[in-house]
Amino acid sequence: MVGTHTVVRSRRKASTVAVLCAATALLALAGCGGEGSSANGAYGFPEAKQETSSTITVWVDADRQAAAKAFQTENPDTKIKVVTYDGSANGSNSFRTKMQLFDRAGSGWPDVVFSSQNNDAAWASQRSGGKQAFAAVLDKGLVPKGTLGNFTQGSLDPCMVDGRVYCLRNDLAQAVLWYDRSLLERFGYALPTTWEEYQALGERVAKEHPGYIIGTAGDAWTPEVFMWASKCQANDVPGPKSLTVKTDSTECKRAASMLDALRQNGTVPVVSVFTPEFLKKYSGKVLMMPGPAWYAGAIFNNPQSLNMSAGHLGVAAPLPWKGESEAVTGNVGGGTWFISSHSKNLKAAEKFVQFVTTADEYQVDVAPGYPAYAPAAQKWIAKQEASKYYATSLQPVETAASRVWDGWGYPTFSQEAIWAKTMTPGITGGKSIVDLLPTWQKAIENQAEVNGYRVK
Repeated sequence: MVGTHTVVRSRRKASTVAVLCAATALLALAGCGGEGSSANGAYGFPEAKQETSSTITVWVDADRQAAAKAFQTENPDTKIKVVTYDGSANGSNSFRTKMQLFDRAGSGWPDVVFSSQNNDAAWASQRSGGKQAFAAVLDKGLVPKGTLGNFTQGSLDPCMVDGRVYCLRNDLAQAVLWYDRSLLERFGYALPTTWEEYQALGERVAKEHPGYIIGTAGDAWTPEVFMWASKCQANDVPGPKSLTVKTDSTECKRAASMLDALRQNGTVPVVSVFTPEFLKKYSGKVLMMPGPAWYAGAIFNNPQSLNMSAGHLGVAAPLPWKGESEAVTGNVGGGTWFISSHSKNLKAAEKFVQFVTTADEYQVDVAPGYPAYAPAAQKWIAKQEASKYYATSLQPVETAASRVWDGWGYPTFSQEAIWAKTMTPGITGGKSIVDLLPTWQKAIENQAEVNGYRVK
């Protein structure tokens, strides 16, 4: 969120692939760790001549300037040059486009790059036009095993290609159930414990408190909140150059049917949470909202958005569907850090990336999002709870972090872009999401084939 290689979706699978790679290394050195990775460098890729005192160039988006500043404060002897760009936000693909230009020029690559997208390892780990892959292999000695092992379970899945790690996650964006505890208590409603109860509550709210909502379905990440959490197999990457798309499954239809019912009764409107319309219509009327961890700061505790008062906002763990022993959830964002395989100062580049992903001075003290690095995440949670803003414990946010379903993969293209272009116009036009599922399937298949995938 794979080009010519598989994104491995779990630690168990990653370990299996790594063992297979090691066993077949004599037959095909280039076959493991992404095309172009070879053993002629200390870390599994061809290295430039190292200049350990050289300045490293770091690309960040506007929000990650604070990360660079924190590093400079704590490491004044390491020289860095900070360049700000859009972080490939909203699927702009600027990261990939700019690296392709440097590939053609044969120079100019930055040493470190932050991306707001989770699908960049799919291309950055691969050779392109005979050129060396941009991303450095991180788990063959460049980043300590102890550091890698402390990331939240599953959080490095977007960074893994053929069992090798090519980036480190900055933060996670696991979906949870946010709710206004004061409104729930005033209306006498119990917190739902399954998606079926969630839908039933929406039906009650529509009749008893019209105008109040229990979610939204107007953003490009709607499928990542609802379809992903329903184990809808619309974005599965099971093998080399393959993508499985099955939007006619029970898992897809149940989520689509629920959204159709709640959209029709007005409790899950097709409106973006970042629009004036949302604020005008629904300020003070959001009973609950499934969404990513970052909704807390970006929407609820934000003077420019809902600006919910302290002591109101509660959070619950992801909901299961009836009959399922444990809930899974989706993920909406969470950035990634890459080290360039072309870097002439890998030591400093690794020092920077390890700091910004693990150090308390940034991840706990400054970063707004839930850290992917588990030790920092625990401290981050404690800090948020100490603010006394929340009405409940934030333990459900931590629980959800390791429950992101691994059946939703990370190919080179954006599912959000497909949904926005294919589904949102139809939904806003009044069409049923269930009826649009074949359209969604075809759009995904077409995009996958354009990107070189075999579609099942």
